[in-house]
Amino acid sequence: MLSSLQKANLYLNMFGFFQVPFIWLARPKLIKLNQQLVEVKIPLKRRTKNHLNSMYFGVLAVGADVAGGFLAMSKAQDQGAKISLAFKGVTGEFLKRPEADVHFTCTDGELIDAMLEETMETGERINQTVTILATCPTLSNDEVMAKFTLTLSIKKIPKKL
Repeated sequence: MLSSLQKANLYLNMFGFFQVPFIWLARPKLIKLNQQLVEVKIPLKRRTKNHLNSMYFGVLAVGADVAGGFLAMSKAQDQGAKISLAFKGVTGEFLKRPEADVHFTCTDGELIDAMLEETMETGERINQTVTILATCPTLSNDEVMAKFTLTLSIKKIPKKL
């Protein structure tokens, strides 16, 4: 029997393969997933690194996207709700070269809960900023390599009659 984390990784792989192939190509893996946070790891390999042997900034954006969106998707699924999810804005600060596997962490679970509650009550699109920190634990423990702020936009999908 699969654990909840294994099921979530299977879902992420299938979503990437069938819906957003670039996610699948980056091979993200969920390391932690709970009500408060999600941690996603993307390995530094030939297809994810640049000419400087650090993670390509496009792949860093994929990691931020997965970390910022997966928590909302997971929480909506847990509630049996269907939502439309998109990102309306992104800001990235690249602080150090990530020369190892990168972990992307989003700890905005409570904010996402509030967003889901509001869209379920009102049916309106809700936009809030979530923060994702990228670290390389094998290089420098918790030192932040990059910081992303994404404007997460979610809306309840009405049930069909």
